[in-house]
Amino acid sequence: MRIAIGSDHAGYQLKEEIKEFLKREGFGVEDCGVYDTQPVDYPDIAFRVAERVGRGEFERAILVCGTGMGMCMAADKVKGIRCAVCWDETSARFARTHNDANILALGARLIGAELAKNIVKVFLSTPFSGEERHQRRIKKIEEYERKIKR
Repeated sequence: MRIAIGSDHAGYQLKEEIKEFLKREGFGVEDCGVYDTQPVDYPDIAFRVAERVGRGEFERAILVCGTGMGMCMAADKVKGIRCAVCWDETSARFARTHNDANILALGARLIGAELAKNIVKVFLSTPFSGEERHQRRIKKIEEYERKIKR
């Protein structure tokens, strides 16, 4: 599985640690920025990553900012994206099994590197449950996306 990863300046250090972790785990990783700690606007990175996932270039992605919330809000504006902010392994598991999330958002100011790596591992290894109730709910989101103008 190839993974896109991106961060703003607040998430840069954690993104770098996660990127190296993913490489050690055997994942193909494409770093979509940022490449230093100079201040940037998180929507620019979130949109860049989310659009590539939305086009099918990557199956999953990871976004990192100070809280994870800004990146998540921006990424979820892109058609086909179901981004989830996760703060522990359980939230990552449910994001995948119930919501078929395709982007994980993490808050570098809220969680440490070891917890972040555990969350990433769970997010990437957990399949969508495929249960009818979850499929039905995701289908409603997709139908709504088709109705709104983008």
